[in-house]
Amino acid sequence: MSVKKSKNEIPTIDCEMVTIQVEGETDEIGFTTANSIAVEPQTETQDAVKLIIKGKLKAQKPENVTITGHQITLTDNVFNPELVKILQGGIIVYGTGEDANKVISYTPPVVGSDDKGSTFTLNAYSAQYNAAGQIVNYEKISYPTCKGVPVAFGAVDGEFRAPEYTINSMPDNGVAPYSITYVDSLPTLTDPT
Repeated sequence: MSVKKSKNEIPTIDCEMVTIQVEGETDEIGFTTANSIAVEPQTETQDAVKLIIKGKLKAQKPENVTITGHQITLTDNVFNPELVKILQGGIIVYGTGEDANKVISYTPPVVGSDDKGSTFTLNAYSAQYNAAGQIVNYEKISYPTCKGVPVAFGAVDGEFRAPEYTINSMPDNGVAPYSITYVDSLPTLTDPT
């Protein structure tokens, strides 16, 4: 008996980069400080229906599972005010003059506010290596129609804070819950202007 071998076996590793593309904006923000992205499919299940007569199974309709999106948990190694503003809204105050990129403060939306953050596409990049230990390209997984969940912060003595951000991706009808593409290089991060 002959069994056809898979055409591709793609080994990927690491959380190389995450980028966020806010709907309606041309600029994309990216960061390399995230060290973990956990993704859990969100589904709705219609129960199976079984016809059992006098203890014997006569017929059954299997359960039907429908994917409705993904819940993404992004663990970052630093506090990124621009990311948090996209996730939950709020206001970032920057310095002036030479300190124009220095964050002075971040204030989340007030209780009861309509500011709920932005809708965006999250792109997660992982490296693909060959047997010689060389990166041959990068896997890019894109999750559409993402919205952040309000963020809270804690602290522990002797440990750097590693905030966890919860993101819900809920694509519209006719839109795939994610897409995977392979690219030769990571996007180039440029300094903010």
